Amino acid sequence: MDEEIKKLKEIIEAGEYIVFFGGAGVSTESGIPDFRSEEGLYKARQEFGRSPEEILSHSFFVSNPNIFYKYYKKNLIYQNVLPNAAHNALARLETSGKLKAVVTQNIDGLHQMAGSKTVYELHGSVLRNYCMDCHEKYELGFILDENNCRDMVPICKKCGGTVRPDVVLYEEALDGSVIHGAAEHISKADTLIIGGTSLVVYPAAGLIQYFSGKNLILINKSETSKDGHADLIVRRPIGEVLDAL
Repeated sequence: MDEEIKKLKEIIEAGEYIVFFGGAGVSTESGIPDFRSEEGLYKARQEFGRSPEEILSHSFFVSNPNIFYKYYKKNLIYQNVLPNAAHNALARLETSGKLKAVVTQNIDGLHQMAGSKTVYELHGSVLRNYCMDCHEKYELGFILDENNCRDMVPICKKCGGTVRPDVVLYEEALDGSVIHGAAEHISKADTLIIGGTSLVVYPAAGLIQYFSGKNLILINKSETSKDGHADLIVRRPIGEVLDAL
């Protein structure tokens, strides 16, 4: 066991209230690409002539729902992916009683699929959808079935309104109850593990300010804005690191 893993293991064994805060890097190991990566930006501009941030904005969705859904279904929905070693390790850590909550910026539902129970999805989930008019709820399969769509846009069976994904688009505020729950857990934590995120997406990354515990652990391949405050930094794939525990 190398020194980084040994130290991480010691911190987790001593911790009594651990919280995990994760980003896109947690899911890339399951085969879900980061749409904010250079490759993702390039593909969006090549095919749509716009950035992902513009296409995934509230105003663009309202004015161009068909283009929004063409991009969304192709680039943000991956039906056959499975939880990876990181998701599974976090679920086991929760079962042991050590991990109290997962706070994620991802919208793929893989933490819950792995078995995690207390998950705060800051940006919503592709698995949930609802009618903008009558609020009828729909599962993912509904919006992917072209028989339920008009020019790529899913239409509510109940009232004929537009069905949208329960994800937070650019220009939209995060859910207040989700933010409150995540902040409360982070503020109580004695150990905060941040993994697979460079902490550049706000307001989600701003939640880190609520941590005042003993150990701040960063597991990320690249530098983050919190490197100078970390008690342990591991520059390796997060699945490999957490599975080694």
